[in-house]
Amino acid sequence: MTQSFQIDPAELPPDPILFGSTDPMRAVWNKIKCVADNDLPVLIRGESGTGKELIARFLHTRSNRRHAPFVKVNCAAMPGGLLESELMGYEKGAFTGADKIKRGLIELAGAGTLFLDEIGDMELALQRKFLHLLQDGHYTRIGGFEELQSHARIVSATNVEMEAALGSQAFRKDLFYRIDVISLHLAPLRERREDIPQLCKYFMQKLATKFERSTQQLTPNALRLLMQWSWPGNIRELENWIARVVILGGEQVPIEELHGQIESAREMDDMTPNIGRLKGATWAAAQAEILKALQANHGNRAKTAKDLKMSYRSLLYKLREAEVYSQDRDRDGLPPLTGK
Repeated sequence: MTQSFQIDPAELPPDPILFGSTDPMRAVWNKIKCVADNDLPVLIRGESGTGKELIARFLHTRSNRRHAPFVKVNCAAMPGGLLESELMGYEKGAFTGADKIKRGLIELAGAGTLFLDEIGDMELALQRKFLHLLQDGHYTRIGGFEELQSHARIVSATNVEMEAALGSQAFRKDLFYRIDVISLHLAPLRERREDIPQLCKYFMQKLATKFERSTQQLTPNALRLLMQWSWPGNIRELENWIARVVILGGEQVPIEELHGQIESAREMDDMTPNIGRLKGATWAAAQAEILKALQANHGNRAKTAKDLKMSYRSLLYKLREAEVYSQDRDRDGLPPLTGK
């Protein structure tokens, strides 16, 4: 859950891969060049899979702290009490099992970078304590009295809609203003589609080397499909898709799967007449309508697809996505699947 290490810049993707060619990402690159060497806190915002940690590492390697530690902690991976002890450390005897002094991640970061991933999920009680650290740089280990001084730069990241979190009081406004001094917004992949071909080429070469496979070339049709998909999982989803291509030794299965995803997404937006009323509704509502049609057709998938005005392949994809049926048995009292 935590790491402390020196970053080798050669381990990061090349700048053209990391930032691409779109205006929003080039703006991020230009802002990093301006703020890399100062001590101001940075908040990196973006959807899951957009590369927030990579940007944090890039920022560290371009700063005057590059030779000091880069320490990461995932704020969503631990409950508040455990996260506090990881960050602040504790004294011997602070609680049962504390048989020796533990240096916290703040202390381990030294004059380097402390990267707080998913800070939007930090519990409120710890937010208050962390605010004090940001205000004057001082903190104490749990169970201790000695005041320690932090010299680390704070870089945070979140995929949470912070404005909504502030409105619901799930995140403290005073802490938000402290961490959001420099804000970097990472565009989702669907808003930087022109970068997809170059990303594919990079991942193909990288993963072929990693898995000791030959480098493959995607066909123009494959790239066309890749450019059409919305990539809800962003760059991470694209990398995982390329990994399957490399491992499977060909593009046939992934391309078929991707084609089904695209076709299904389009049809889900415009199903008529039976579920056209679901346009803009939640996937849960659409799923319920599909299951209702399956039951009405006694599990016959071909008839269900016809009634819903969707392709058979799209129906299969939706059933897999919802995990309605396992491979060897049905669930929830649904009729056995029949048809094709």
